[in-house]
Amino acid sequence: MTAPPSPTASGPHVRFIEHKGKQILFHDFANIQKAEDALAAIAESRAIVRKQPPGSVLTLTDVSGSRFNREIVEGLKELTQGNKPHVKAGAIVGLSGIQRVVYVAVTQFTGRRLPTFNTALEAKDHLVSVV
Repeated sequence: MTAPPSPTASGPHVRFIEHKGKQILFHDFANIQKAEDALAAIAESRAIVRKQPPGSVLTLTDVSGSRFNREIVEGLKELTQGNKPHVKAGAIVGLSGIQRVVYVAVTQFTGRRLPTFNTALEAKDHLVSVV
């Protein structure tokens, strides 16, 4: 069995939370409007996730109300692909409109299965149920 992730670092957009006794790395990308803020949040995730043991991290990403441009989409593709070896399971909440198009592009490019949920609670419950 893999050891649980070590919550050694956190920042304004990425932090470990606990749900039903398990650690989830919460990516609070909600309402990010500026490209520089989005890219900083992506870098924050990269720095935390890639320090974790392979296959150990549960991730929850909230993108409610965020904006995307080509540079951010490319950053998300790289993040999702590069984080893949460290992530046991991931989930996304807050997708609407153009965000769904971005989601499809990122998941097709990376081959990652990232289920979407209507609420963070639904997503957290799903994540902690992953064996």
